[in-house]
Amino acid sequence: MFKEFMTFIKRGNVIDLAIGIIIGGAFGKIVSSFVNDIIMPPIGLLIGNVDFSNLFVSLNGTFYKSLADAKAAGAPTMNIGLFINAVIDFLIIAFVIFLIVKQLNKMQKATEKPAVPAAPTTKECPYCFSQIPIKATRCPNCTSDLQKQKG
Repeated sequence: MFKEFMTFIKRGNVIDLAIGIIIGGAFGKIVSSFVNDIIMPPIGLLIGNVDFSNLFVSLNGTFYKSLADAKAAGAPTMNIGLFINAVIDFLIIAFVIFLIVKQLNKMQKATEKPAVPAAPTTKECPYCFSQIPIKATRCPNCTSDLQKQKG
């Protein structure tokens, strides 16, 4: 069982997947920082100094100045601002991945050689119209002599 596990781990696609997950996690942190620290402050300023991370609804009816105050009090909250930040994170990550895949597809198409059509391996018998090997001198179906036709 250990040997099978080691074979599984050593397969290239498992290692590629692990690397992709690690890089994806790091990329997600960068995008989250970009959204929370660069994009959301100007948007909040434009709509009246709203800090989206503090945009929430207290479900117990009590007013709290910030989400941190509500959490410290143990109040149940609907965190609308955090959800908006998560949606924007997702859209940015999806757009960047789209651009990366699009570029990879372009590079792959540029490096691919055009397919050369294969030479035909069969021909049609002029007498019985069946498919026969291209080098045949006599049709195996109707036994016609194909060399007589050439001359």
